[in-house]
Amino acid sequence: MNERIIQNLNDVSEGVEYLTNSCPRMAHAQALTGPLPLRRKPDGFAQLLSAIVSQQVSVASANAIWGRLKAAGLTGPRKVKWASDDDLRAAGLSRQKIRYARELAASGINFRALRAKATPDVVAELTQVPGIGVWTAEIYAMFSLGRADVFAPGDLALQEAVRLLYDLPERPKDRALREMAQRWHPWRSVAARQLWAYYHIAKQREGIR
Repeated sequence: MNERIIQNLNDVSEGVEYLTNSCPRMAHAQALTGPLPLRRKPDGFAQLLSAIVSQQVSVASANAIWGRLKAAGLTGPRKVKWASDDDLRAAGLSRQKIRYARELAASGINFRALRAKATPDVVAELTQVPGIGVWTAEIYAMFSLGRADVFAPGDLALQEAVRLLYDLPERPKDRALREMAQRWHPWRSVAARQLWAYYHIAKQREGIR
């Protein structure tokens, strides 16, 4: 695996420089947002569970649910396996997400081994687990594995940010945005960071945890 890894803010700045030099709209967004955050997170079970929690809910709701799970000590695979449905429901998980959390806990994913795998292989392995779709796997590759050239075109905030920034008549769908994101290679993860930062300013709310 020889993909570029974002390890620090200098890497993010390098990506920003590339994007702003190659795309006037990205330069416009950068002028509005200023420096971008690193957004690196640990890898492992807890981060995937956190991503599942974030599915189809607002950032504020996801933060609240995650806070209750942490307070209850329910962020590790063994604790999730042993917890009752009532315990998980009390933290805010829906019946479907309780099932997904249990599937993840039983999956036996070798998180250390994922670090050495190419991003398409990471996505392919993670999406074998019920409840982990392509969006969740791409977010994990982006933030927990630090891959510099990953995008998540299924993300609604990214779709809306692109609509606004590029003055499109409607939000681009997953396939169209995936194709559009090719123009930001090899820094698609930094492009995503830039778009989320722009979304925050344009919509006055967070688009990603």
